[in-house]
Order: sequence, then structure tokens, then C-alpha cells
Amino acid sequence: MAVWVRKGGEWAVIHRCRVCGALSSNRVAADDNLMKLMSIARKPLCEPPFPLERIEEMVALMGGEGSLLK
Repeated sequence: MAVWVRKGGEWAVIHRCRVCGALSSNRVAADDNLMKLMSIARKPLCEPPFPLERIEEMVALMGGEGSLLK
């Protein structure tokens, strides 16, 4: 489902059980597919959960200037 970085820089994979929905975290192993891990890690950046066109609007709502251009 996702990857995250533990203290010390070690990567771990977050899994969700298809039956009960419980989340668990497992260390990345030496024989894990590095390309698949990178694919999972980049997904939030390449497919954000909101339209990129709304970034300025969201920044303004959070009290920022609301402009990406200086």
C-alpha cells in the first residue's frame, strides 16, 4: 500500500489486510523488488489525492500567500 522511512533511514512497507483492513508494517528485505518499492514510494507525488491546480487555493486557505509565483 505504501512505504515509509523508519528512524535510522530504514525503509518499511505498509500492508493492508484484504480481509479485515488492518494495517501492518514490515521491514524492506534485501530480496524485495527495488523498482516496485520505488513505484510505491513515488505514487503520492505522481498521483496526489487532490488536483494540482488547487495548490494555490489550499495554500491560501492555510494562511499562506496563495501564489506559487514570486
